[in-house]
Amino acid sequence: MHFKLLIALVEAERTESVMKVARAAGATGATVINQARGEGLQAPKTFLGLSLEMQRDMLLFLVEEHLSRRILERIADVGEFDTRPGTGIAFQIDVEDAVGIAHQMQQLTEAVEDQI
Repeated sequence: MHFKLLIALVEAERTESVMKVARAAGATGATVINQARGEGLQAPKTFLGLSLEMQRDMLLFLVEEHLSRRILERIADVGEFDTRPGTGIAFQIDVEDAVGIAHQMQQLTEAVEDQI
């Protein structure tokens, strides 16, 4: 089985909805890193040295490669990445090897077989 790492940087208040649609699309879980900060084309706004930007969360999903594109598209839809500038970004990276997921292999095998 081959895997992809999906990395999504989302507005903190959208984390739960992104997690929900990712699970519905086949993700078996994620690691959430709170209070990530990003900068886009525009410099961040400040007031007396304090950032006025919304906090972001970084979501890391290790998913089976056949499910990755569908999960990525659902994350982008819920996060409104393509319709509202500055709401977040998501991308995928090939994973050469992974350990510690043997307990999820049966569920992943069934999910992939259903998709193919």
